[in-house]
Amino acid sequence: CATCGEALLTSSLVARAASVFDEYGADAWYERPTEEFIPEGLACPGCGGTTFERERDILDVWFDSGSSHEAVLPFRDELTWPADIYLEGSDQHRGWFQSSLLVGLGTRGRPPYREVLTHGFVIDVDGRKMSKSLGNTIAPQEVIKESGAETLRLWVASSDFRDELRVGKQILQRVVEAYRKIRNTCRYLLANIYDFDPATDMVPLESMEEVDRYALARYGEVARDVLKAYDAYDFPGIFQRLNQLTTVDLSAFYADVSKDRLYTFAATSAERRSAQTAMYVMADGLARLLAPILPVTAEEMWKHLGTRDEASVHLAHFPTAESVEKLLDPPLVRRWERLIAIRDEVNRALEVARQEKTIGNSLGAHVVLRARGAAAGLLESCRNDLPMLFIVSQLDFESADGEGPEVEVIVTKATGEKCARCWRIVPATSKNQLTEGLCERCMAALRPAA
Repeated sequence: CATCGEALLTSSLVARAASVFDEYGADAWYERPTEEFIPEGLACPGCGGTTFERERDILDVWFDSGSSHEAVLPFRDELTWPADIYLEGSDQHRGWFQSSLLVGLGTRGRPPYREVLTHGFVIDVDGRKMSKSLGNTIAPQEVIKESGAETLRLWVASSDFRDELRVGKQILQRVVEAYRKIRNTCRYLLANIYDFDPATDMVPLESMEEVDRYALARYGEVARDVLKAYDAYDFPGIFQRLNQLTTVDLSAFYADVSKDRLYTFAATSAERRSAQTAMYVMADGLARLLAPILPVTAEEMWKHLGTRDEASVHLAHFPTAESVEKLLDPPLVRRWERLIAIRDEVNRALEVARQEKTIGNSLGAHVVLRARGAAAGLLESCRNDLPMLFIVSQLDFESADGEGPEVEVIVTKATGEKCARCWRIVPATSKNQLTEGLCERCMAALRPAA
C-alpha cells in the first residue's frame, strides 16, 4: 500500500498477476503498468488506501528448489521428512544445499536432509573442462555404443567422486578390461555350479576342503569391507576390493587350483561338492554386492543361480554382516598366504623349466620341494594338497636341516603315462578296452555311484 506501506497478497491479486504473465511473460512485472496487476475494488485492509506500488525486491532464486522438500516429502507415503540424502555437484554448497538448509531451519528447526553427498565435475585426462571447442568431449552414448552401459557404470563407481572425475579413452579401456575380468570370473563360478542344488548339495563349512574355506575367508573379508564401504559411499573402495577378489584371489589362484577337482573328480564327490559350495556362496554374494554398480550383470548372475525367493537381485538384500563374519578365518588366511608365496616360487621354477624345454606345461613336471624351518612344517601339514596347489603330476617333499634357503625347488620331467582324461602323468594307465588310457582316479570317478 502506497499510503501505509502494508504488504498485500490475496488470491485475486495472484489470479490477476497470473493472467498478465500469461499474456506478456514474466518480465511484465517490470514492464507493464502497475494498474494492470490490481483487481477491481482492491483496498488496503489496514488504511483503506487504493494506491499501490509493486514489490521490486527479488526473493533468493534458489528458494523454489530449496523449498521443494516441503512440496514432495510430506505428501508421499514412501518418503519421509527429512530426506535420507541430498546428492548434487560441489557447486550446490551455496545453492540447493544452502537454500534447503535455510528453509528447513526456518520452518522446522532442522535440515531437510540427514546426509549430503557432493561430487566433482567430469574433466579430461589433462584436467581440462570438457568443451566442444577443445574437442575433448566424450558423449556417454558413444561409450555405451562401443563398450556397453556396464562399462560406463563401472567407470563412475571406480572414480573418486569427491574430486573431479577424469575420463579419456585410455581410462575407459582400463575399465573395459577390469569389467571383462570381473564378468569372466563370475561366469566361471556360475558355469561350475550348473549341477549343484544348494538345497541338497551344500557342504557344511567345517567339512569343506581347506582351500575352499580359504577362498570363502577371503571372500568374507572383501564382503565385510564392501558392506562398510557402501555405508560410507566409498564406491572406489568397493570397486578396488571386488576387482582384487575376482581377478587375483579367484581368477589367478582359486579357479586355477580348483579345475582338476571340478572337471575330473566324480560329479557327486565330496571334494567337488566342497568347491561348488564355495563357488555358490561367492556367486550369490557377488551378485548382491555388484547389483548397485553393475545392475545388468548382477541380474544375469541372479537368473543363473536358479530358483530364488526374490524374482530379481534388486529385490534381494545384501549379505548380512553375520553371514559374512562366519566365513572369516584370519589364521587360515595367513597360512594360505604363505602357501601361495611358496607357490609363486614353484611357478617361477616351472617357468624356467618350460623355457628350457624340460617340460611343456606344469602337469608334465616332477617337482622336488626341499624346505627348512617354518616352511617345512607348513608344507608337511598339507603334503597331500601340494600337487593340487602347484598343479603338477608328481611331487616329492623333503625336510632339510642346516643352512640353506627356506625353500628349494627342483623341476624335472615327470615319468610315466599321460592320462587321457585328467592329463596327469601317472605310473600306468588302463589297458582295458573300455577304459583305455585312463588313470585309476579317473576310472573311479566314472564308475556309476553305488
